Amino acid sequence: MICVSIGRSRHKHMLLEHRDLVSRGAKLVELRLDYLSSRVNLPRLLAERPSPVVVTCRREQDGGKFTGTEEQRLMVLREAIVAGADYVDLEEDIAGDVRRYGKTKRVVSYHNFRNTPDDLNEIAGRLAALDADIVKLATMANRPHDNVRMLEMVSASKLPTVGMCMGDIGTPSRILCARAGAPFTYATFHHERALAPGQLSFQQMQDTYRYESIGQKTAVYGVIADPVAHSLSPQIHNAAFGERGVDAVYVPFRVPADDLKQFFEDVPKLGVRGLSVTIPHKEAIAAFLKKVDPAVKGISAVNTVVWRDGEPVGYNTDYKAAMDSLEQSFGPLGQQPSPLAGKRVLVLGAGGVCRAVLYGLQKRGAKTTIASRTRDRANELAAAFGARAVDWNARHNGDYDILVNGTPIGMHPNVDESPFLRSYLTPHMTVFDTVYNPESTLLIKEARDHGCKIVTGVEMFIRQAALQFFLFTGQEAPTDVMRDTLKRIIGPVKY
Repeated sequence: MICVSIGRSRHKHMLLEHRDLVSRGAKLVELRLDYLSSRVNLPRLLAERPSPVVVTCRREQDGGKFTGTEEQRLMVLREAIVAGADYVDLEEDIAGDVRRYGKTKRVVSYHNFRNTPDDLNEIAGRLAALDADIVKLATMANRPHDNVRMLEMVSASKLPTVGMCMGDIGTPSRILCARAGAPFTYATFHHERALAPGQLSFQQMQDTYRYESIGQKTAVYGVIADPVAHSLSPQIHNAAFGERGVDAVYVPFRVPADDLKQFFEDVPKLGVRGLSVTIPHKEAIAAFLKKVDPAVKGISAVNTVVWRDGEPVGYNTDYKAAMDSLEQSFGPLGQQPSPLAGKRVLVLGAGGVCRAVLYGLQKRGAKTTIASRTRDRANELAAAFGARAVDWNARHNGDYDILVNGTPIGMHPNVDESPFLRSYLTPHMTVFDTVYNPESTLLIKEARDHGCKIVTGVEMFIRQAALQFFLFTGQEAPTDVMRDTLKRIIGPVKY
């Protein structure tokens, strides 16, 4: 179950949001009384409530907004109990001062906005001893391993326990606590009005992560990156799981480079069966894999890991997705020899996606030139893939059949940037931009205006995601659903 937090300054708006949430399927709502700017009118909020409520009045030291005296705050909480609130949230230090009365259930809570302490089980035990019906712990995640410790505590608790880590590193705990047996998790009314660091919106929890369908046997997949909040993979893959009826959830894992080894050790505890891998881990992750697909050996970059019989196996779906996207622009797939054979190709960039593109171009007999803002990286890739490296400032000095942008230039929010000057585009060129958000980048717009054949990043993104879905599940991906989901998020292409 999802408990949706409402924090508004006026009673009227709090009531309106409560009704709206229930109409959208919310079953439990938290009324944050500390956000009200006028005297709290509990009868007005509770008399005809459309769903059960948790009444909370949080002081500033615990992340709230209540500025009155502590005695005034305690009086509000006692009045909520007398008025018959379904639940009341009591911090550890005041739970002993507020007596049980009527049918109101007690949520005894602990908040730590600095870190996730080592003694979570001991803290939960202290809270449980304060006549709690539900124990709640919310702590700040500073490392991905904090999520594991929090979820293990929830799973081991004898009393119903809500445990979550705050911050973007802690996002997985908010989603996976259902798998650990938590009675509910918390979400906010709207993603732009989070009441705690890293809190997801009700719509995200309900529509993207399908939280209500997560159970102890739900398979876990995800994307590891740093940062990871910008990734659209959770929306794409979760939509695909829903369409195919797969009992699985796809979660964003922010994993700093220094935590990669520990994260891999934690994978079995999290129930993870497969991962998408992106910046900055595509090359470093190979050190933790004993088995890899043949293409990975040539590319030296991994974008997919699947656990088979307990062993992680590495794949690269970028390679095939990029080549299929390019080759299809020249006609039906499967032509022999490849239509890319002998083509003069300029690849911009030297990151993981460029390694995959260069590997594919080399296999297909293209004549490739690399230009990167980091010349040493360009030289390294040129040597690895039989290409030629040029300075970034010399990228326009040549006659090319195909231009591939493998840099993030032009990616949202920097949509007014292009890695290649429009005056050097010619009608005979095919322009492939691997950036998918937005689909119609400035480079793509200018290439279209010059009569170039274009291949967008959306095509490659969906193809590589579809291949990942097959590796994860053994089922063909619902590519139409994945594509429609992606385009709905990034907005329609404007010609």
